[in-house]
Amino acid sequence: MLPTLPHQPIPLLVAVVVVAAASTDIVARRIPNPLILLGLFASLVVHGCLDGIVAGTGNWLAGGLTGFGLLIPLYLVRGTSAGDVKLMLMVGTWVGPEMIVAITLATFVIGGVWSIGLAVLRRRTLQLYLNLAAILGGGFGPARVARAGASLAPGQIASIGSLPYGVAIAAGTLGMLFIATA
Repeated sequence: MLPTLPHQPIPLLVAVVVVAAASTDIVARRIPNPLILLGLFASLVVHGCLDGIVAGTGNWLAGGLTGFGLLIPLYLVRGTSAGDVKLMLMVGTWVGPEMIVAITLATFVIGGVWSIGLAVLRRRTLQLYLNLAAILGGGFGPARVARAGASLAPGQIASIGSLPYGVAIAAGTLGMLFIATA
């Protein structure tokens, strides 16, 4: 079952913010802190007006902490940047904890497919495999990777190329907001 769509004007406002974040991530390869702070402040004000100060602040905080908690593990294994974590936190403050879980899952699917496509395009699938093995603690069988002719030691992470992950977050957000309206 899909989460419910947040009250209007939240879908429109969060869409504007994630498109702006994705645009700056594409152009400058970073998500500016002033945009995050503006989004956090605006979402707190909107929730306060729509739901009352106590309930609005509670939903704002719960969504933000959920968004942060879902993306911080990826940051800790160097799978994303701090700007992406802050963006997911900010999106969570807009949409609440239930919707941010769905948005995060959609973002992971979009980002994962994009990463695999990039690895295939750049002929870096073995490195992607090694990176996944390192992230998951070597669960892919380092001996098997070594037999495949890997030049890096199992567990060593090397970039296969970076993605502007704010785009995946924006796509996941817009996609889930669109699906929730159906």
